[in-house]
Amino acid sequence: MNEDARRQNDQVIDRELIRKWLACGFFWLLLFPTVGVVMSTKFNYPEFLGDHPWLTFGRIRPIHVNGVIWGAFSTLFIGLCHYIVPRLCGVRLWNEHWSRGLVWVWNLNLAVAVVLLAAGWNRGWEAGEFALINVVVIFLAMLVLTLQFLMTIRNRRETPLYVSLWYLVAAFIWTDVNLVLLMLGPYHIPGINNAAWHGLFIHYVVGLWITPAGYVLIYFFLPASVRNPIYSHRLSLIGFWSLAFFYPFVGIHHYLYSPIADWAETIAIVSSMMLIIPVWTVLQNFFGTMIGRWQEFGRNLPAKFLIVGSIMYLVGCFQGSLEALRALQQPTHFTDFVISHSHLTVFGTFVVWAIAGSLYVWPRITESELWSFTLANWGFWLVTLGISAMGLVLSAQGLQQGYMLMAQSEFLDTVTAIRPYWWVRTFTGISMDIGMSLVVYTLLKGSLARRAA
Repeated sequence: MNEDARRQNDQVIDRELIRKWLACGFFWLLLFPTVGVVMSTKFNYPEFLGDHPWLTFGRIRPIHVNGVIWGAFSTLFIGLCHYIVPRLCGVRLWNEHWSRGLVWVWNLNLAVAVVLLAAGWNRGWEAGEFALINVVVIFLAMLVLTLQFLMTIRNRRETPLYVSLWYLVAAFIWTDVNLVLLMLGPYHIPGINNAAWHGLFIHYVVGLWITPAGYVLIYFFLPASVRNPIYSHRLSLIGFWSLAFFYPFVGIHHYLYSPIADWAETIAIVSSMMLIIPVWTVLQNFFGTMIGRWQEFGRNLPAKFLIVGSIMYLVGCFQGSLEALRALQQPTHFTDFVISHSHLTVFGTFVVWAIAGSLYVWPRITESELWSFTLANWGFWLVTLGISAMGLVLSAQGLQQGYMLMAQSEFLDTVTAIRPYWWVRTFTGISMDIGMSLVVYTLLKGSLARRAA
């Protein structure tokens, strides 16, 4: 991009608006994973902070899960969309002033949702525990954002749509529909159909919100950070349509060996295995984009986070497809092997990609430098080593417990056997939290130093 085009694109973004979204995202990024560390401590010390009902395991776990999805990841992603969409379209965001109020509505609603969860309000669906009023506010906010982004894309200067915009449009529209499922699901659908409906909802959150949102980020920020064009636009579209075709059917693979019809379970298994197509196409694109740029990799923090996230994505999706097979789900279901899969994908991939995007955008919108590359690089390694060790340890302990249960061991004996692993789980979580804190600290310190100067 020449200097004139770059300057023109810089003029279409609202720096202060993006800064507010990202600053709120940083706050949630530090808060909700820390709640996860507190929660993991309770595995070895169940009485830890247990004297207060609002700090019991059953209340802080949904705070951690929903907080990472809607707070840490989604808030950063929405903030980064306010940077990506205007720059790709060459025009300012449609009705930009709406987002100035929306940033406060979104984050105050998250704060209220946390308080209500701590007070015991819970709708009973995993990853969908928020009170109905909070879900309605999220739904209305998403509708407004969807309209803003669609109208901005409609007014764009360039006719072709870059692949990040394909995924962005899909992510918001799919999630608008999925939130309707959440509003209707927990109390309005009886029996086993409720479980099947929940299986669809929870995988639509991961596969039709978090996944395409993550693709928006890496397809934009990887070429931008390494200054190399995307390896193959055709591969990116194969990945898009295969994701759109196969992912809607995978949710029921959580309920194998259940009263759900075998044909529905089999469709979910086959669709889960076919997800290897979007996974391999996007990964080939990402690593192909790095061709000729590996020599600059060491000091390019956004690229380092993006590529590590891609590796975690490969491992996590391999786990997910294996878990969908009936023979392999028997020793892994209801064990920490599943928790390993969710952490490697949601945190190890998509939150890490959001951190990478923030590392790229924050210095540009605040016109500052990274305060300390060394400190941020330590943050990178603490995050990388933490999530890698957590994934490995949780997989190992999950398999051990699963095979012990299949051998007819008593449940409490299996808990005693895997208890040492839980210590490692807590310490790896602390490593990840410290790593993220160092990255956020260097970003904020740099912008504060710039403002002081």
